[in-house]
Amino acid sequence: TLLLFCPAPPATGFQPLAGALRGFSPVTRAQAGPGARMRPAVGRPLGLSMASSGAVDPEVSKRPLTKLRFIQHKTEAFWFYRYLSIVYDYIVNPGHWTDDMRVAALEPANIGPDMDVVDVGGGTGFCTIGILQAGATASRLVLMDQSPHQLAKARAKDALKGVSIIEGDAEELPFETDSKDRYVSAGSIEYWPEPQRGICESYRILKPGGQACMIGPVLPTNPISRFFADSWMLFPTEAEYLDWFDKAGFEDVKMTRIGPSWYHGVRRHGLIMGCSVTGTKKTAGAAKLEMGPKIEARDENSRPKNTLANIMRLLLGTTAGFYYFLVPVYMFLKHLLILPLSLVWKDAHKKLM
Repeated sequence: TLLLFCPAPPATGFQPLAGALRGFSPVTRAQAGPGARMRPAVGRPLGLSMASSGAVDPEVSKRPLTKLRFIQHKTEAFWFYRYLSIVYDYIVNPGHWTDDMRVAALEPANIGPDMDVVDVGGGTGFCTIGILQAGATASRLVLMDQSPHQLAKARAKDALKGVSIIEGDAEELPFETDSKDRYVSAGSIEYWPEPQRGICESYRILKPGGQACMIGPVLPTNPISRFFADSWMLFPTEAEYLDWFDKAGFEDVKMTRIGPSWYHGVRRHGLIMGCSVTGTKKTAGAAKLEMGPKIEARDENSRPKNTLANIMRLLLGTTAGFYYFLVPVYMFLKHLLILPLSLVWKDAHKKLM
């Protein structure tokens, strides 16, 4: 069964750099388009739970997933984070991935103290800290990322003392089959050349009864935002996430929408952290979908080389990505502009954002 959940929008008021709010209601796939607003849970459910029919969303068939975006490559992602890691915790998290969003995204994963947990693509450890706060035990938690520069930031954090921090590839996990109770990945899938392969790997390493929790971006519907999003990195549709989990073999798949509170549920510009998808592995062994050879290998013995093509993709992708550092600022200023009107019109933000 596939379920979609969406949190209620925030109460009107000044809430700088706060996160997504609680209050979940099921919605149908038709309501779950990438440009939909998050709707309040008021009195009765907005939709019904639904079984996976295997139907392909029209948005999915239009998107050439085999055509990689500029930073959707291991080499470019390596160098992109070589420099972004310097300011990541000060620029990315406040505008796109707040404390409250982290709580809402991890809650469906039901993390406990007696679990072996891995955080794949954990970067500087912001999500890993949230996993610890959700109840995980540091000695049974692994933070893995392909960027040594991001991991250096994580190792310097006192909050991550006792956590195993390793370098590795999300599409070829260095863990045994059926060995983990929980798999978490936040803000990483957008850089994977083969997202389906990474999700199949999450299935493989989980024990029967284990859960995967994938947190990532959602595709914009605004044409300008979509141009920059598709130039920068992978922004999946909600239907694509569900399809990837279903093909890997996960059951009881659920989606929770998240977003910064000052967006007031607006999703047309896309979100770098826009949803949390969870699924349960019921059967031991590898994923039911067999993948062919990897389209991009990560050389463990040498760092990526700066070829001209790599440099051009890095520069063009970084330029496109800068747009998404401006979007949350624009949305926050718009929130403030409407704020006085909201004192006399309670639906001002809902109607005018």
